[in-house]
Amino acid sequence: MTFKDTIKLSWRNISSNRLRTGITVAIIALGICALIWFLTSLKAASNSLTNSFSTMGANAFSVRYKDRNMRFGGGPQRDVKKTSKSALKEKKSSIGKIITYEEAKAFKERYPFPAKVGLAIRGAGSIVVNNESKKTNPDINVTGGDENYLELNGYKVAYGRNFTATDIESGRNVCVIGSGVAEKLYPDNTAKAVDKVIKVNHIPYRVIAVLEDKGSSAFFNTGKVVITSYNNIRRLYASQSSSFVIAVMVTDINLIDVAIGEAQGTFRPVRKLDVKEEDNFYIDKSDSIAASLMNNLGFLEKGIIGVALITLLASSIGLMNIMLVAVNERTKEIGLIKALGGTKKDIRNQFLWESILISLLGAVVGIIVGILLGNLIAMLLKSGLVLLWGWIIGGIIVCSVVGLAAGLYPAIKASKLNPIDALRYE
Repeated sequence: MTFKDTIKLSWRNISSNRLRTGITVAIIALGICALIWFLTSLKAASNSLTNSFSTMGANAFSVRYKDRNMRFGGGPQRDVKKTSKSALKEKKSSIGKIITYEEAKAFKERYPFPAKVGLAIRGAGSIVVNNESKKTNPDINVTGGDENYLELNGYKVAYGRNFTATDIESGRNVCVIGSGVAEKLYPDNTAKAVDKVIKVNHIPYRVIAVLEDKGSSAFFNTGKVVITSYNNIRRLYASQSSSFVIAVMVTDINLIDVAIGEAQGTFRPVRKLDVKEEDNFYIDKSDSIAASLMNNLGFLEKGIIGVALITLLASSIGLMNIMLVAVNERTKEIGLIKALGGTKKDIRNQFLWESILISLLGAVVGIIVGILLGNLIAMLLKSGLVLLWGWIIGGIIVCSVVGLAAGLYPAIKASKLNPIDALRYE
Protein backbone atom coordinates (compact mmCIF):
# COMPACT_ATOMS: atom_id res chain seq x y z
CA MET A 1 0.00 0.00 0.00
CA THR A 2 1.51 3.34 -1.07
CA PHE A 3 1.61 6.48 1.07
CA LYS A 4 -1.01 8.09 -1.20
CA ASP A 5 -3.36 5.11 -0.79
CA THR A 6 -2.89 5.25 3.01
CA ILE A 7 -3.82 8.94 3.17
CA LYS A 8 -6.86 8.45 0.90
CA LEU A 9 -8.15 5.53 2.95
CA SER A 10 -7.55 7.40 6.22
CA TRP A 11 -9.41 10.47 4.94
CA ARG A 12 -12.32 8.32 3.71
CA ASN A 13 -12.66 6.70 7.13
CA ILE A 14 -12.56 10.12 8.83
CA SER A 15 -15.22 11.51 6.48
CA SER A 16 -17.53 8.54 6.97
CA ASN A 17 -17.73 9.17 10.75
CA ARG A 18 -18.56 12.88 10.77
CA LEU A 19 -20.16 13.10 14.21
CA ARG A 20 -17.34 11.29 15.97
CA THR A 21 -14.71 13.22 14.02
CA GLY A 22 -16.47 16.54 14.64
CA ILE A 23 -16.61 16.04 18.41
CA THR A 24 -12.92 15.11 18.58
CA VAL A 25 -11.92 18.00 16.32
CA ALA A 26 -13.95 20.39 18.49
CA ILE A 27 -12.21 19.23 21.69
CA ILE A 28 -8.75 19.67 20.17
CA ALA A 29 -9.72 22.98 18.58
CA LEU A 30 -10.89 24.29 21.96
CA GLY A 31 -7.43 23.98 23.49
CA ILE A 32 -5.59 25.54 20.53
CA CYS A 33 -8.24 28.25 20.15
CA ALA A 34 -7.90 29.26 23.81
CA LEU A 35 -4.11 29.41 23.48
CA ILE A 36 -4.03 31.49 20.27
CA TRP A 37 -6.96 33.68 21.33
CA PHE A 38 -5.60 34.73 24.70
CA LEU A 39 -1.97 35.08 23.57
CA THR A 40 -3.09 37.21 20.63
CA SER A 41 -5.16 39.33 23.01
CA LEU A 42 -2.16 39.76 25.32
CA LYS A 43 0.00 40.84 22.38
CA ALA A 44 -2.69 43.31 21.32
CA ALA A 45 -2.79 44.66 24.88
CA SER A 46 1.00 44.97 24.83
CA ASN A 47 0.89 46.97 21.58
CA SER A 48 -1.86 49.18 22.95
CA LEU A 49 0.04 49.82 26.17
CA THR A 50 3.16 50.69 24.20
CA ASN A 51 1.19 53.22 22.15
CA SER A 52 -0.32 54.64 25.33
CA PHE A 53 2.78 55.13 27.44
CA SER A 54 5.76 55.39 25.10
CA THR A 55 4.94 58.98 24.27
CA MET A 56 8.36 60.61 24.57
CA GLY A 57 10.59 58.17 22.72
CA ALA A 58 13.57 56.05 23.68
CA ASN A 59 15.86 59.08 24.17
CA ALA A 60 13.84 60.52 27.06
CA PHE A 61 13.17 59.83 30.72
CA SER A 62 11.16 61.36 33.52
CA VAL A 63 11.81 62.12 37.19
CA ARG A 64 8.91 61.39 39.56
CA TYR A 65 8.52 61.39 43.29
CA LYS A 66 7.65 57.67 43.27
CA ASP A 67 7.35 54.68 41.00
CA ARG A 68 4.14 54.56 38.94
CA ASN A 69 3.71 51.07 40.44
CA MET A 70 1.34 49.87 37.70
CA ARG A 71 0.37 46.26 38.35
CA PHE A 72 -2.40 44.05 36.98
CA GLY A 73 -3.41 41.63 39.68
CA GLY A 74 -0.10 39.89 40.20
CA GLY A 75 3.64 40.05 40.13
CA PRO A 76 6.14 40.06 42.90
CA GLN A 77 5.42 42.19 45.89
CA ARG A 78 7.98 43.91 48.03
CA ASP A 79 8.48 42.67 51.54
CA VAL A 80 6.51 44.97 53.81
CA LYS A 81 8.32 43.81 56.94
CA LYS A 82 11.20 46.14 57.68
CA THR A 83 13.64 46.44 60.49
CA SER A 84 13.54 49.48 62.70
CA LYS A 85 16.80 50.64 61.15
CA SER A 86 15.46 50.53 57.58
CA ALA A 87 12.21 52.17 58.67
CA LEU A 88 14.18 54.99 60.27
CA LYS A 89 16.24 55.31 57.10
CA GLU A 90 13.08 55.66 55.01
CA LYS A 91 11.72 58.25 57.38
CA LYS A 92 14.90 60.31 57.12
CA SER A 93 14.97 60.14 53.32
CA SER A 94 11.31 61.23 53.12
CA ILE A 95 10.26 58.57 50.62
CA GLY A 96 6.97 59.58 49.01
CA LYS A 97 7.65 63.29 49.36
CA ILE A 98 6.19 65.09 46.35
CA ILE A 99 8.30 67.14 43.96
CA THR A 100 7.43 70.78 44.62
CA TYR A 101 7.45 73.65 42.16
CA GLU A 102 10.61 75.07 43.75
CA GLU A 103 12.42 71.71 43.46
CA ALA A 104 11.35 71.18 39.86
CA LYS A 105 12.37 74.70 38.87
CA ALA A 106 15.70 74.35 40.66
CA PHE A 107 16.42 71.11 38.78
CA LYS A 108 15.67 72.76 35.43
CA GLU A 109 17.97 75.66 36.23
CA ARG A 110 20.85 73.53 37.58
CA TYR A 111 20.78 70.54 35.22
CA PRO A 112 24.11 70.83 33.36
CA PHE A 113 23.60 68.19 30.69
CA PRO A 114 22.86 69.38 27.10
CA ALA A 115 19.22 68.27 26.97
CA LYS A 116 15.69 69.64 26.91
CA VAL A 117 13.97 69.74 30.29
CA GLY A 118 10.23 70.10 30.73
CA LEU A 119 8.05 70.47 33.82
CA ALA A 120 4.49 69.20 34.13
CA ILE A 121 1.78 68.82 36.73
CA ARG A 122 -1.61 67.14 36.62
CA GLY A 123 -4.75 69.19 36.81
CA ALA A 124 -8.38 68.14 36.94
CA GLY A 125 -9.49 64.85 35.41
CA SER A 126 -12.71 63.57 33.86
CA ILE A 127 -14.12 67.04 33.24
CA VAL A 128 -16.39 68.65 30.63
CA VAL A 129 -15.16 71.20 28.07
CA ASN A 130 -17.71 73.30 26.22
CA ASN A 131 -18.21 76.30 23.95
CA GLU A 132 -21.39 78.26 23.24
CA SER A 133 -23.20 75.37 21.52
CA LYS A 134 -21.41 72.07 22.11
CA LYS A 135 -19.77 70.18 24.93
CA THR A 136 -17.64 67.10 25.40
CA ASN A 137 -18.25 64.04 27.51
CA PRO A 138 -16.83 64.17 31.06
CA ASP A 139 -13.65 62.37 30.01
CA ILE A 140 -11.20 65.21 29.40
CA ASN A 141 -7.98 65.55 31.39
CA VAL A 142 -6.20 68.82 32.14
CA THR A 143 -2.43 69.00 32.38
CA GLY A 144 -0.05 71.87 33.01
CA GLY A 145 3.29 72.11 31.24
CA ASP A 146 5.94 74.51 30.02
CA GLU A 147 7.24 75.53 26.60
CA ASN A 148 8.92 72.10 26.14
CA TYR A 149 5.97 69.97 27.23
CA LEU A 150 4.47 69.37 23.77
CA GLU A 151 7.74 68.25 22.18
CA LEU A 152 8.75 66.08 25.13
CA ASN A 153 5.41 64.25 25.03
CA GLY A 154 5.30 63.70 21.29
CA TYR A 155 2.65 66.31 20.45
CA LYS A 156 2.72 68.47 17.32
CA VAL A 157 0.76 71.67 16.77
CA ALA A 158 -1.71 71.43 13.88
CA TYR A 159 -3.02 75.00 14.13
CA GLY A 160 -1.90 77.90 16.30
CA ARG A 161 1.24 78.32 18.42
CA ASN A 162 3.11 76.86 21.38
CA PHE A 163 3.27 78.42 24.83
CA THR A 164 5.51 81.45 25.31
CA ALA A 165 7.56 82.36 28.38
CA THR A 166 4.93 84.98 29.22
CA ASP A 167 2.17 82.37 29.09
CA ILE A 168 4.11 80.16 31.50
CA GLU A 169 5.17 82.83 33.99
CA SER A 170 1.85 84.66 34.15
CA GLY A 171 -0.27 81.50 34.39
CA ARG A 172 -3.00 83.19 32.37
CA ASN A 173 -5.98 81.26 31.06
CA VAL A 174 -4.70 80.07 27.70
CA CYS A 175 -4.72 76.45 26.59
CA VAL A 176 -3.87 73.98 23.86
CA ILE A 177 -6.57 71.42 23.09
CA GLY A 178 -6.27 67.91 21.73
CA SER A 179 -7.70 66.83 18.40
CA GLY A 180 -10.53 64.93 20.11
CA VAL A 181 -11.69 68.03 21.97
CA ALA A 182 -11.46 70.20 18.85
CA GLU A 183 -13.45 67.70 16.76
CA LYS A 184 -16.18 67.59 19.40
CA LEU A 185 -16.51 71.35 19.79
CA TYR A 186 -15.81 72.38 16.17
CA PRO A 187 -16.70 69.36 14.02
CA ASP A 188 -16.89 71.33 10.76
CA ASN A 189 -13.38 72.78 10.96
CA THR A 190 -11.09 72.21 13.93
CA ALA A 191 -8.90 75.15 12.88
CA LYS A 192 -11.73 77.46 13.96
CA ALA A 193 -10.97 76.58 17.57
CA VAL A 194 -7.83 78.75 17.57
CA ASP A 195 -8.38 82.07 19.40
CA LYS A 196 -11.84 80.99 20.57
CA VAL A 197 -12.87 81.09 24.23
CA ILE A 198 -14.00 77.76 25.67
CA LYS A 199 -14.91 76.70 29.20
CA VAL A 200 -12.79 74.06 30.86
CA ASN A 201 -14.59 72.80 33.94
CA HIS A 202 -16.62 76.06 33.89
CA ILE A 203 -13.46 78.22 33.71
CA PRO A 204 -12.97 80.32 30.52
CA TYR A 205 -9.79 79.69 28.50
CA ARG A 206 -8.58 81.12 25.22
CA VAL A 207 -7.41 78.42 22.78
CA ILE A 208 -3.97 79.16 21.34
CA ALA A 209 -3.45 75.87 19.46
CA VAL A 210 -5.00 72.60 18.30
CA LEU A 211 -2.82 69.50 18.41
CA GLU A 212 -2.39 66.93 15.66
CA ASP A 213 -3.98 63.54 16.22
CA LYS A 214 -1.19 61.18 17.26
CA GLY A 215 -3.43 58.18 17.71
CA SER A 216 -5.01 56.62 20.73
CA SER A 217 -5.60 53.27 22.37
CA ALA A 218 -8.09 51.61 24.66
CA PHE A 219 -5.95 52.73 27.62
CA PHE A 220 -5.43 56.39 26.80
CA ASN A 221 -6.90 58.79 24.25
CA THR A 222 -4.22 61.35 23.45
CA GLY A 223 -6.74 63.64 21.77
CA LYS A 224 -8.92 64.13 24.86
CA VAL A 225 -6.61 66.55 26.63
CA VAL A 226 -6.44 70.22 27.54
CA ILE A 227 -2.93 71.54 28.17
CA THR A 228 -2.23 74.81 29.89
CA SER A 229 0.76 76.24 31.77
CA TYR A 230 1.88 74.68 35.02
CA ASN A 231 1.47 78.03 36.79
CA ASN A 232 -2.16 78.09 35.69
CA ILE A 233 -2.64 74.62 37.17
CA ARG A 234 -0.93 75.73 40.38
CA ARG A 235 -3.24 78.71 40.61
CA LEU A 236 -6.56 77.01 39.80
CA TYR A 237 -6.34 73.23 40.17
CA ALA A 238 -3.35 71.91 42.07
CA SER A 239 -3.70 70.82 45.66
CA GLN A 240 -1.00 70.46 48.27
CA SER A 241 -0.61 66.79 47.26
CA SER A 242 0.08 67.49 43.56
CA SER A 243 3.58 66.60 42.45
CA PHE A 244 5.57 67.90 39.51
CA VAL A 245 6.98 65.55 36.88
CA ILE A 246 10.29 66.44 35.26
CA ALA A 247 10.89 65.20 31.70
CA VAL A 248 14.30 65.16 30.05
CA MET A 249 15.11 64.49 26.39
CA VAL A 250 18.66 64.09 25.07
CA THR A 251 19.74 64.48 21.45
CA ASP A 252 21.50 61.11 21.24
CA ILE A 253 20.01 57.87 22.58
CA ASN A 254 23.52 56.66 23.44
CA LEU A 255 23.78 59.45 26.03
CA ILE A 256 20.62 58.43 27.93
CA ASP A 257 22.42 56.58 30.75
CA VAL A 258 24.90 59.43 31.25
CA ALA A 259 22.01 61.92 31.31
CA ILE A 260 20.20 59.84 33.95
CA GLY A 261 23.32 59.80 36.10
CA GLU A 262 23.63 63.58 35.78
CA ALA A 263 19.96 63.94 36.71
CA GLN A 264 20.46 61.92 39.88
CA GLY A 265 23.53 63.94 40.79
CA THR A 266 21.67 67.21 40.19
CA PHE A 267 18.44 66.34 41.97
CA ARG A 268 19.86 64.81 45.15
CA PRO A 269 21.14 68.17 46.50
CA VAL A 270 17.85 69.78 45.47
CA ARG A 271 16.00 67.21 47.57
CA LYS A 272 18.49 67.83 50.42
CA LEU A 273 19.62 64.20 50.60
CA ASP A 274 22.62 63.15 52.64
CA VAL A 275 25.32 61.10 50.88
CA LYS A 276 24.28 58.03 52.92
CA GLU A 277 20.59 58.33 52.08
CA GLU A 278 18.92 56.58 49.16
CA ASP A 279 17.16 58.47 46.39
CA ASN A 280 13.65 59.57 47.36
CA PHE A 281 12.65 60.06 43.73
CA TYR A 282 12.18 57.69 40.83
CA ILE A 283 13.59 57.86 37.29
CA ASP A 284 11.94 55.88 34.51
CA LYS A 285 12.54 55.67 30.80
CA SER A 286 9.47 56.41 28.73
CA ASP A 287 9.76 53.28 26.60
CA SER A 288 10.07 50.95 29.62
CA ILE A 289 6.63 51.59 31.12
CA ALA A 290 4.66 49.31 28.81
CA ALA A 291 7.33 46.60 29.13
CA SER A 292 7.03 46.79 32.92
CA LEU A 293 3.26 46.46 32.70
CA MET A 294 3.46 43.45 30.43
CA ASN A 295 5.97 41.78 32.74
CA ASN A 296 3.29 41.98 35.42
CA LEU A 297 0.94 40.18 33.00
CA GLY A 298 3.40 37.33 32.45
CA PHE A 299 1.60 35.08 34.93
CA LEU A 300 -1.49 35.20 32.68
CA GLU A 301 0.47 33.86 29.72
CA LYS A 302 1.78 30.96 31.80
CA GLY A 303 -1.72 30.18 33.06
CA ILE A 304 -3.15 30.22 29.54
CA ILE A 305 -0.46 27.85 28.28
CA GLY A 306 -1.15 25.53 31.23
CA VAL A 307 -4.91 25.46 30.54
CA ALA A 308 -4.31 24.82 26.83
CA LEU A 309 -1.94 21.91 27.57
CA ILE A 310 -4.43 20.35 30.00
CA THR A 311 -7.16 20.64 27.36
CA LEU A 312 -4.91 19.03 24.75
CA LEU A 313 -4.05 16.22 27.17
CA ALA A 314 -7.75 15.56 27.74
CA SER A 315 -8.41 15.66 24.00
CA SER A 316 -5.57 13.20 23.33
CA ILE A 317 -7.14 10.74 25.77
CA GLY A 318 -10.49 11.19 24.04
CA LEU A 319 -8.88 10.72 20.63
CA MET A 320 -7.19 7.53 21.81
CA ASN A 321 -10.51 6.12 23.04
CA ILE A 322 -12.18 6.95 19.73
CA MET A 323 -9.38 5.25 17.79
CA LEU A 324 -9.70 2.15 20.01
CA VAL A 325 -13.43 2.06 19.26
CA ALA A 326 -12.60 2.38 15.55
CA VAL A 327 -10.25 -0.62 15.80
CA ASN A 328 -13.06 -2.74 17.26
CA GLU A 329 -15.58 -1.57 14.68
CA ARG A 330 -13.26 -2.23 11.76
CA THR A 331 -11.83 -5.57 12.90
CA LYS A 332 -13.23 -7.38 9.84
CA GLU A 333 -11.87 -4.65 7.54
CA ILE A 334 -8.42 -5.10 9.10
CA GLY A 335 -8.65 -8.87 8.60
CA LEU A 336 -9.65 -8.37 4.94
CA ILE A 337 -6.74 -5.99 4.28
CA LYS A 338 -4.30 -8.50 5.79
CA ALA A 339 -5.85 -11.35 3.78
CA LEU A 340 -5.30 -9.31 0.58
CA GLY A 341 -1.62 -8.79 1.39
CA GLY A 342 -1.66 -5.79 3.70
CA THR A 343 1.23 -5.71 6.15
CA LYS A 344 1.40 -4.70 9.81
CA LYS A 345 3.09 -1.49 8.73
CA ASP A 346 0.20 -0.65 6.35
CA ILE A 347 -2.40 -1.12 9.08
CA ARG A 348 -0.33 0.80 11.64
CA ASN A 349 0.27 3.72 9.25
CA GLN A 350 -3.41 3.90 8.31
CA PHE A 351 -4.57 4.32 11.93
CA LEU A 352 -1.70 6.65 12.80
CA TRP A 353 -2.54 8.95 9.89
CA GLU A 354 -6.22 8.95 10.81
CA SER A 355 -5.32 10.10 14.31
CA ILE A 356 -2.86 12.73 13.05
CA LEU A 357 -5.31 14.10 10.43
CA ILE A 358 -8.07 14.45 13.04
CA SER A 359 -5.66 16.27 15.35
CA LEU A 360 -4.45 18.58 12.56
CA LEU A 361 -8.07 19.39 11.62
CA GLY A 362 -8.60 20.45 15.23
CA ALA A 363 -5.42 22.56 15.07
CA VAL A 364 -6.49 24.35 11.88
CA VAL A 365 -9.99 25.09 13.17
CA GLY A 366 -8.68 26.22 16.58
CA ILE A 367 -5.98 28.45 15.08
CA ILE A 368 -8.39 30.15 12.66
CA VAL A 369 -11.02 30.79 15.34
CA GLY A 370 -8.34 31.89 17.84
CA ILE A 371 -6.84 34.38 15.36
CA LEU A 372 -10.27 35.82 14.54
CA LEU A 373 -11.28 36.21 18.20
CA GLY A 374 -7.86 37.57 19.21
CA ASN A 375 -7.87 40.17 16.44
CA LEU A 376 -11.41 41.15 17.38
CA ILE A 377 -9.94 42.11 20.76
CA ALA A 378 -7.08 43.85 18.92
CA MET A 379 -9.60 45.92 16.97
CA LEU A 380 -11.30 46.96 20.20
CA LEU A 381 -7.90 47.92 21.64
CA LYS A 382 -6.97 49.72 18.39
CA SER A 383 -3.63 47.95 18.15
CA GLY A 384 -3.76 46.60 14.56
CA LEU A 385 -3.53 43.07 13.16
CA VAL A 386 -1.70 40.54 15.35
CA LEU A 387 -0.37 37.23 14.00
CA LEU A 388 1.74 35.09 16.36
CA TRP A 389 3.48 32.91 13.78
CA GLY A 390 5.63 31.18 16.38
CA TRP A 391 2.63 30.01 18.37
CA ILE A 392 0.69 29.13 15.20
CA ILE A 393 3.48 26.86 13.96
CA GLY A 394 4.01 25.56 17.49
CA GLY A 395 0.29 24.72 17.77
CA ILE A 396 0.41 22.68 14.56
CA ILE A 397 3.50 20.79 15.77
CA VAL A 398 1.96 20.12 19.20
CA CYS A 399 -1.27 18.84 17.65
CA SER A 400 0.71 16.59 15.33
CA VAL A 401 2.50 15.13 18.35
CA VAL A 402 -0.83 14.76 20.18
CA GLY A 403 -2.32 12.90 17.21
CA LEU A 404 0.73 10.66 16.93
CA ALA A 405 0.74 9.85 20.65
CA ALA A 406 -3.01 9.24 20.78
CA GLY A 407 -3.02 6.98 17.74
CA LEU A 408 0.10 4.98 18.49
CA TYR A 409 -1.41 2.38 20.85
CA PRO A 410 -4.60 1.79 18.78
CA ALA A 411 -2.47 1.52 15.60
CA ILE A 412 -0.15 -1.05 17.16
CA LYS A 413 -3.15 -2.99 18.52
CA ALA A 414 -4.78 -3.02 15.07
CA SER A 415 -1.58 -4.12 13.33
CA LYS A 416 -1.20 -7.12 15.67
CA LEU A 417 -4.67 -8.56 15.00
CA ASN A 418 -4.69 -12.09 13.60
CA PRO A 419 -6.33 -11.96 10.13
CA ILE A 420 -8.28 -15.22 10.64
CA ASP A 421 -9.66 -14.10 14.01
CA ALA A 422 -10.37 -10.67 12.57
CA LEU A 423 -12.40 -12.06 9.65
CA ARG A 424 -14.49 -14.18 12.05
CA TYR A 425 -15.09 -11.22 14.42
CA GLU A 426 -18.76 -10.41 15.02
